[in-house]
Amino acid sequence: MTDTLTSATTPRPAPVVDVHTHAMPMPLLRQLEREGLADLSGADRHVVTLDPALCGLPPGAPIPLAPEQHDMALRLALLDASGADHHVVAAPPFLFASESDDARLVMDVTRRSNDALAEFVAGSGGRLSALATVPVGLPGAADELARCLDRLGMAGATMGSFGGRRELDDPVNDELWTALSERRCFTLLHPSRVSSRDRLADYHLVQLLGYPVETALAASRLIFGGVLDRHDLVLCLAHGGGCAPAVGARLDLGWHRKRVARVMPRTPSDYLRRLLYDTAVFDVTALSRLVEDMTARNVLLGTDSPFDLVDRKALETIRAIGLGEEEENAILGGNATALLPGLASAPARGRTIGAPPAGATHSPLPVEGHPR
Repeated sequence: MTDTLTSATTPRPAPVVDVHTHAMPMPLLRQLEREGLADLSGADRHVVTLDPALCGLPPGAPIPLAPEQHDMALRLALLDASGADHHVVAAPPFLFASESDDARLVMDVTRRSNDALAEFVAGSGGRLSALATVPVGLPGAADELARCLDRLGMAGATMGSFGGRRELDDPVNDELWTALSERRCFTLLHPSRVSSRDRLADYHLVQLLGYPVETALAASRLIFGGVLDRHDLVLCLAHGGGCAPAVGARLDLGWHRKRVARVMPRTPSDYLRRLLYDTAVFDVTALSRLVEDMTARNVLLGTDSPFDLVDRKALETIRAIGLGEEEENAILGGNATALLPGLASAPARGRTIGAPPAGATHSPLPVEGHPR
């Protein structure tokens, strides 16, 4: 795929696309507050509290609520300041209700969250696109995906790492995997719970350590559970895949030496190389290793904006790796425009970080396992 030419001689530059950002629209939060599921009394201090059934955190745990989560003018100003042209926006995992056993609550909040997010991005002048939250572990997830893609015009999907008291490789999710695969739907897999929460209760370790481990666990369930054999998914792991890339060799060791782990035709690291990864690893060396192991065709710019753990130097880090122009531009936006419908026509501003030379054609790298 190449960019549409704006004239006979001047190629149109591809936009810089951040595929991992979040929003919590205020109309949704106010609805939840009226129902006793949220407390906005700390909004002036940029925090919100949510019912534990929704957020999976202890009662009263503060959740960052930067105004850019819900104020469009501030969000677009943040987008401009970041050096990106386009944000792909998802609800945060605190709205996934991943650990709730109340299926009606999960489906109701998910639908309202999707409606609110679609309305929010509609006011961005084409600068934002939305990802549909799909409630894994519950029948009806595929129906909600179809509603969001077909009726709300969302660009892709996001999901948690657990839901409905079920792991991702549970058969209840087969209908959803089929729908995502058939639609070639870009899907951001975001950790949404942790194991042994009591051991992670201090020092913000739930997110600092628990989330990367959870992503590795979710990816491993998809690999060993045969999901990636049965379905050709366009699946992007948040936070650079968490711990998954680092443990690939150990998983391979088990595949070779433990009969109980030899349940798929290829080694686990082969499957990891078929997945996509965002760049939110916060370190030049770590990102360089991720790109080396997974190739630039499988890595996309992602920052976790506008949460407090946002990668504020993502574009600088990408440029510091010393990649070739084609690979660098693919990570910055070429891969995203190839995988998410509508982004190829998103406006691109002049770039000073990672920008191609004036007049250069931007050609995204082909994404391995994800034909366009």
